[in-house]
Amino acid sequence: MIVQACINGARPADFHPALPLGPEAMARDAAASIAAGAAELHVHVRGADGRESLAPEAMDRTVAALRRACPGTLIGVSTGAWIERDDLRTLVAISGWRELPDYASVNLSETAAPVVMESLRQRGIGIEAGLASVADAERLVGLDHGGRVLRVLIEISEQTIDQGFAVAEGIETVLQRASIRRSILLHGENATVWPFVERAAARKLSTRVGLEDGKELPDGSVADGNAALVAAAVGIYHS
Repeated sequence: MIVQACINGARPADFHPALPLGPEAMARDAAASIAAGAAELHVHVRGADGRESLAPEAMDRTVAALRRACPGTLIGVSTGAWIERDDLRTLVAISGWRELPDYASVNLSETAAPVVMESLRQRGIGIEAGLASVADAERLVGLDHGGRVLRVLIEISEQTIDQGFAVAEGIETVLQRASIRRSILLHGENATVWPFVERAAARKLSTRVGLEDGKELPDGSVADGNAALVAAAVGIYHS
């Protein structure tokens, strides 16, 4: 079980004053998150203009900064289709990376997921298979039964606890039926962040927290930043 720090996501700069967007800001924030108890990092790389990017120059600069700040820590990145807004550009970008992340998240809801996964495999990059629905889970099973992914990421966007838990249970049922034995990282977002942290801890699953998923602490107050969110999640696992 781990707590992963998802430090920025697609959030706009005004989401939180401590949102890290540039490579050095991400590196400082990542180091603080690791010191607070996070075991891994998940980042959305930004270009010089502050927008999300998979371009090699942005990826290489960011991953190198994170490696310097957090030696030995596994680093993951997003490959969301909205970032490059073109499947071919996404694949070309991946082929040009020189500073490779340890793994990359791939959303199974996206049309190009299979070819993106294969491109990552060819580069020796692990795959975090992102499942947000039962249909996503069924697609993963149909592709390769989950046998070649690093882990399964169950990420729930529903904003009521009952609906969110129902979707998560449906995904877990599909995985169990297919005998997928990969580790699972379970998380919610915004209103469901902490219920899913508690659910993950109770089920001995990994989870993630950070400004990508929400800025509030369990008591509803706004966190100072990612390290405070990580520390709160680690506290739940140790309680």
